[in-house]
Order: sequence, then C-alpha cells, then structure tokens
Amino acid sequence: MKLPRDLSGAQLAKALARVGYKTTRQTGSHLRLTTASPSEHHVTIPVHDSLRVGTLAAILADVAAHQEIDRDELLERLFG
Repeated sequence: MKLPRDLSGAQLAKALARVGYKTTRQTGSHLRLTTASPSEHHVTIPVHDSLRVGTLAAILADVAAHQEIDRDELLERLFG
C-alpha cells in the first residue's frame, strides 16, 4: 500500500490510536505517543500540517517493527 500524502501529525496520532497508542505528552510542536501492548513503546511525532514522506515512513516502520507486523499490514489497519 502506498503511503498517504498530506497527512498531518495530528491525523497520524489519531490513526495510531486505533492500534493502541495514546498521547502521553506534548513538547512544543511534537507529540509523544505510548503503547503498552505488546510491551511499552514510545514514538515521537511532529505536529506539522503535512509530514514529510521520509518522516512518515520512519515512524510507521518503527511502529510496525514493534507490533511485529509488516508495514503494509499496519497501513491497512490505520488507513484501510
């Protein structure tokens, strides 16, 4: 599945809530999201109008690795 374009940081945070991530804090223009499933994991997301494709790819790769699924399956869960 192709990465979505023009996705904001807030939209990504909302999508990641579907797989168990919750906002734990905000410092300036960055959100920190945390999940406890299957183990504790933190990810930091810039709250910009549109995320760069490389930044989005890196965040999704990190989340997919932690969830032990491939990136396409994660994209399907988040945006499918």
